[in-house]
Amino acid sequence: MTRRFSGSALVIASHNEGKVAEFAVLLAPYGVQLRSAAELGLPEPEETGDSFRANAELKARAAAESSGFPSLADDSGLVVTALDGAPGIHSARWGGESRDFAFAMSRVQDALADESDRSAHFVAALCLCWPDGHCETVEGRVDGALVWPARGTRGFGYDPMFVPTGHNLTFGEMEPEAKEAISHRADAFAKLVKNCFDAK
Repeated sequence: MTRRFSGSALVIASHNEGKVAEFAVLLAPYGVQLRSAAELGLPEPEETGDSFRANAELKARAAAESSGFPSLADDSGLVVTALDGAPGIHSARWGGESRDFAFAMSRVQDALADESDRSAHFVAALCLCWPDGHCETVEGRVDGALVWPARGTRGFGYDPMFVPTGHNLTFGEMEPEAKEAISHRADAFAKLVKNCFDAK
């Protein structure tokens, strides 16, 4: 039995301003007051899970316990077919200590130098946890292909090198509204809304 979110305050368990901004857009219709983990000074837990779902739950659970409020966490990444699923759950770490995604994209491109298969997909796992330990977790996906050189300055992460299937623009070139209509995070969020936010 899924649990419906009630109340007005929700913590976004992320220190990534790009992710927090995307959640603000997605949650706007529900009148939820958002606070970020960074804003509340919550520590970033070590991501020790072996899947996107496990890491999302780890982060959401830690934020809910620390803040005393329901908390929503995302764990997402780029899964490249020819790289056996890398960078996957280590997507941010490919950017080094400074999380430099220009460097991370160059690493992906270098690894694909001799590959003809450019297919990839983004995965986003969303986990909503309450302070009492109850969690709801969903997963979304969007398929596409990688291009080089990277194009566009919108979005974040690997967006400038990812062209979703059926489109010509990279996520980095798309208007935010266009990206949100088809993104992996939007796919996961639609499932979360159905489980936890829509009227039953």
